[in-house]
Amino acid sequence: MKLKNSGWVYLWVSVVVLILDQWTKSIASNKLDLYVPKKITEFFNLTLMHNEGVAFSILASQSGWQRYFISVVAGLIVIWLLYWLWQNARNMKLQNTALVLVIGGALGNIWDRVLLGYVVDFIELHYKGYYWPAFNVADSAITLGAVLLIIDAFKNKESDTEEKQA
Repeated sequence: MKLKNSGWVYLWVSVVVLILDQWTKSIASNKLDLYVPKKITEFFNLTLMHNEGVAFSILASQSGWQRYFISVVAGLIVIWLLYWLWQNARNMKLQNTALVLVIGGALGNIWDRVLLGYVVDFIELHYKGYYWPAFNVADSAITLGAVLLIIDAFKNKESDTEEKQA
C-alpha cells in the first residue's frame, strides 16, 4: 500500500506543529497587549504583533489583496509539498521530516491569514537595539524544515556522487 510506504506516515508531525502553533498564538493573543513588549531576558521579549504581509512584513502596507494572494500561493506550495512527500519513500527520514515541518508551519500561518487577515507573531529577539522581526512557532518550523532540506540536499549529493564513483 502506497500510503504506508510513503512519506505521508510523517504527517502527524505537521498536525503537532499546527496545534502547537495555534495554541501558542492563542495564549499570546489572550495574555499580551498588542505591540507592548514583555521582557523575558536581555535579548528576548514576548511581543504580540499582527503581520499582514509575508516574511519581515513585506507587502504589509498593501490594501488587503496580499491576504488572499499569499494564502493561495502558500496553499499551492503545501499541495506541492504533500505530493513530494507522497512520492518519497518512508525511509527518507530527514527529507520527510523537513517537509512535514514546512507543511505544518505553512498551514499554521495560512490558518491565521484566512481567518484573521494577519499572522500572529509574538517571539521577539534583539541585541543592543537591533531587533530580529517577530516570529512564531510556525515560522520556526518552516525555518527548521528549510535548513533540514538544505542539509538533506548536501547529504544526498554526497551519496549520489559516491554511487556514481562505485
